[in-house]
Amino acid sequence: MSPLELRAARSLASIYALRMLGLFLILPVFSLYAQTLPDSTPVLIGIAIGMYGLTQAILQIPFGTLSDRIGRKPVIIGGMLIFALGSVVAAEASSLLGVILGRALQGSGAVAAVLMATTADLTREDHRLKAMAIIGMTIGMSFAVSMVLGPVLNAFVGVPGIFWTTALLALCGIGLTIFWVPTPDTSRTHRDTLPVPALLMSVIRDTQLLRLDFGILCLHMTLTATFVALPLVLRDQAMLPAGEHWMIYLPVMVLAIAAMIPFVILAENKRKMKQVFMGAVFMVAVCELSLIWLSHWVFSTFLVLVVFFAAFNILEASLPSLVAKQSPPDRKGTAMGVYSSAQFFGAFLGGFTGGWMYHVAGATGVFAFCAASCGVWFLVAVSMQSPRYLSSFMINVGVVEAARIPEMVVQLTQVTGVAEAILVPGDDVAYLKVDLHALDREALGKFAVNIA
Repeated sequence: MSPLELRAARSLASIYALRMLGLFLILPVFSLYAQTLPDSTPVLIGIAIGMYGLTQAILQIPFGTLSDRIGRKPVIIGGMLIFALGSVVAAEASSLLGVILGRALQGSGAVAAVLMATTADLTREDHRLKAMAIIGMTIGMSFAVSMVLGPVLNAFVGVPGIFWTTALLALCGIGLTIFWVPTPDTSRTHRDTLPVPALLMSVIRDTQLLRLDFGILCLHMTLTATFVALPLVLRDQAMLPAGEHWMIYLPVMVLAIAAMIPFVILAENKRKMKQVFMGAVFMVAVCELSLIWLSHWVFSTFLVLVVFFAAFNILEASLPSLVAKQSPPDRKGTAMGVYSSAQFFGAFLGGFTGGWMYHVAGATGVFAFCAASCGVWFLVAVSMQSPRYLSSFMINVGVVEAARIPEMVVQLTQVTGVAEAILVPGDDVAYLKVDLHALDREALGKFAVNIA
């Protein structure tokens, strides 16, 4: 990667990290704080936790389309300003309804897809996967840090202080956008990163992709619902003071990340992805059932959470990889857009249903609901096709005349390691599915143009 590409990847990953921290810092502590508000009910607590997901799911695709028209940076800055405003509203709120409004505004700053599109604008096709990997690792680390840092900050500044902190993080993100993120020379729709409206229905009709969309919805519904109840369980049943919850989450996150690595390697390198995937779904369900009976003791809860987050991390890494493998090469951005919307909508559903189940049946009901949801997910995923171990790959071939496209497709698919090639009239990129282990990069490179 060139210095410009590295700068783009690092700066955009940093903005993504600041935004993720802002969304998730309250996750492990909000239920405890919300009980002190005058209009507190379990349902409203759950809605407040997950509300950002609803507005994010609705607005992320329109924000991406808007950025094609008016430019990436104005949309990123505007989205981060809305996010900061939502944080201030939540910080100053004296009721749960006020917090819900603030969380809705936080989610309305839906710049995730725009950040990915900016990455595509600033990187060459053959280096884009590396940039996306940098961003993906940053997202994962941000979530882990949030789980530990949230309880620590809560002990010093409380939840309103955390919301003020997230507003500050959003303003830092604006500063990074203005002063560190390179300005793209041109902005256009990249089929590998942004949804193409004309392709949405073809992606929605794909039953294999729908299984994965249902999976990420269940995963984030389960996560959000669990954290409606878990902080209360740790305080009231395991008798762990709120200020000490970080002492559970820190070793849990470290051990869970370490535990997931061998399974990710097994899934990718040994081509056991479906087996590892199904095993992880099963273990999430088992952990939710275990919390019903074992959450009265700190040590048993600790062990269950290590397994839960190891399985969660495996699924969080595997699902987007499976979407990339299953989607046609020119529809990856559209498939990922639908997938992301399902993820955020799952967070909203998890907050709402988690709060409702806590109201009806307490923490036991929440954990039972999550276990049942994962059981349904397991049954849906059983019929999933084993993935083709192919990666999306792009090369800049220049604009090819429509009459020459069939000939070039044949030539590209004759290159060793290229399984599928699609060229779109008027586009200068060839979208490929390749076996990276077998790919003849030298032969493929002969088709490339304008690549430094």
